[in-house]
Amino acid sequence: MGLLGAIEAGGTKFVVAVADHDYNIVERTSFPTLDGEQTLKQVIAFFDQFENIDAIGIAAFGPIDIVEGSKTYGHVLDTPKRGWSGYDFLGAMKAWRDIPYYWTTDVNGAGWAEFETGAAKDVQNMVYLTVGTGVGAGIVSGGRFVSGYGHPEAGHIFLQKHPKDTYAGHCPFHGDNCLEGLAAGPAIEERWQMSAKELPDDHLAWEIEAFYLAQAALDYTMILRPEKIVFGGGVPHREILFPLIREQFAKLMSDYLAVPDLDDYIVPVANGDNAGILGCFYL
Repeated sequence: MGLLGAIEAGGTKFVVAVADHDYNIVERTSFPTLDGEQTLKQVIAFFDQFENIDAIGIAAFGPIDIVEGSKTYGHVLDTPKRGWSGYDFLGAMKAWRDIPYYWTTDVNGAGWAEFETGAAKDVQNMVYLTVGTGVGAGIVSGGRFVSGYGHPEAGHIFLQKHPKDTYAGHCPFHGDNCLEGLAAGPAIEERWQMSAKELPDDHLAWEIEAFYLAQAALDYTMILRPEKIVFGGGVPHREILFPLIREQFAKLMSDYLAVPDLDDYIVPVANGDNAGILGCFYL
């Protein structure tokens, strides 16, 4: 039996790894994300070291085309990331070595790890929301990813603005109307001139952030009725957020729906920063 490969393709950096079929990592490395062609050269150079790779899981920053049979299946779609719009990522990998590949979004990769062995391992229906450079969601319903015409863009749902928030928004498409434009890491830093890591626990920033993340959790709850909502990414590393999100969620829900105990319903990731690579292996 050979090895499994994993490509966690982020907008800032790529992480590549190989593991045995018990998911023990044999080798792993990372490098900055350049344009598509230059980055894939580094990816292929890494995997060229191993002759016996059985399959590779790819979890890529988006938007990407995940619809099999589509003319652009396997491509990165329109993105502000230079040198990636229209790039045939999956085609480049198949041209290198024609083995089985699993092709999905970066947030689906991390979400699947949480579903298999992380915070949602005991349920069949979950939402994994990453809040970092951007905001995205991996949604599992009945043990399968939710997707339709394409993958969900759950970071761009529209929200009510916090009454104390005067920020104009970070999203180039939706300004201060959508979740990503109001709650992603760059929005926090631009609004307060401090990163999420630097802001003190008693700062107004966390009340506002929790208000937006609680609205998102409420919307996903109303539409999807998941058994668990898992928050990942850099921003939710701040533990102060979770009690604030749960408090706001309960206030917004106003007893309309019965949900599980909120301490067990709105939770942080369990796999930490390994979730993306693990998800690629599992998929």
